[in-house]
Amino acid sequence: MQQKIDILSLTLQDLQQQLLSQGQKKFRAIQIFEWLHQKLIFSFEEMSNLSKHMQVQLNQQYVIAPMRMVQELISMEDRTRKYLFELIDGNVIESVFMPYQHGNSVCISSQVGCKMGCTFCASGLDGFFRNLSASEMLLQVYHIAKHTGERISNVTVMGTGEPLDNYEELLTFIRILTSTEGYQLSGRNITVSTCGIPPKIRQLAEEKLQITLALSLHGATQEKRRVLMPIANRYELSEVMEACEYYFSKTGRRMSYEYSLVHGVNDTEEDAVELIQLLKGRNCHLNLIPVNPVTELSYQRPNRTTSLTFKNKLEKSGINVTIRREMGTDIDGACGQLRRSFHQDNTTTIVH
Repeated sequence: MQQKIDILSLTLQDLQQQLLSQGQKKFRAIQIFEWLHQKLIFSFEEMSNLSKHMQVQLNQQYVIAPMRMVQELISMEDRTRKYLFELIDGNVIESVFMPYQHGNSVCISSQVGCKMGCTFCASGLDGFFRNLSASEMLLQVYHIAKHTGERISNVTVMGTGEPLDNYEELLTFIRILTSTEGYQLSGRNITVSTCGIPPKIRQLAEEKLQITLALSLHGATQEKRRVLMPIANRYELSEVMEACEYYFSKTGRRMSYEYSLVHGVNDTEEDAVELIQLLKGRNCHLNLIPVNPVTELSYQRPNRTTSLTFKNKLEKSGINVTIRREMGTDIDGACGQLRRSFHQDNTTTIVH
């Protein structure tokens, strides 16, 4: 029996080629693509400008991969919403909706589990299972948009997983999300976060996309990164930074650096001095992120005074720096926490 094609993972050009080879008119692909990616309709029967015969044909040849929301947590502090979605194979992934004055942002996962093993993060505690398809990445955005009734204006691929470890599906996801016939999200409103895989960063630079690339730095020296990030055992920090400079030179897009502040580990005055030496003179923005405590891990966030002192020292040296607003701390805000609690709690309420 022929396996059905995942239609949500097809770019418009791919869908057009598929339908043309089946004797359909080219405009049909645009109609279907708009139903899927503009109107967010995930049933061929609801595509009212298609004939019943064509709806039957589509059902025979294509599948719209199901994704079910199994849990929603809403922060009482800042209206952040955290979602747990069940995939077709029973795996679960998490996504976050964050309302800001400048627009609504969604943070999505790119993998089920994570193989990077950062020592302060819950995402990889249960190991790595598989990559997400482009459609599974898109559906996180689309389901949250439909559920909240809100237009999503910014997307960050910064949840569970290493996006550049799922490179081809990531590219397809970006191309579909930014398509003028689709959701029409500006590439400038997409941020992709990576632990730092130089060959993939350079490959991404050649795509000349207008997305923002964010490097999870977390340590200003090779030695400090090794403590927090096993990926540093494979790639030298100098090699990673050279790849980031290459990305900037090819795209003109300012680099963003993420630095999780961990109490007593990387928040000292010496750490600030090393960070200044690393970033001074670079066209970049630094996000300081007081780490979200994870029950299974020993790391703690620094207090507000320590975080501000660290930030001020960087600012005085000319570094463009902000402390990221803490959101969702009362709803298992850290990556991977909700998914782990779901597996550990068989009494979770299912939301239909």
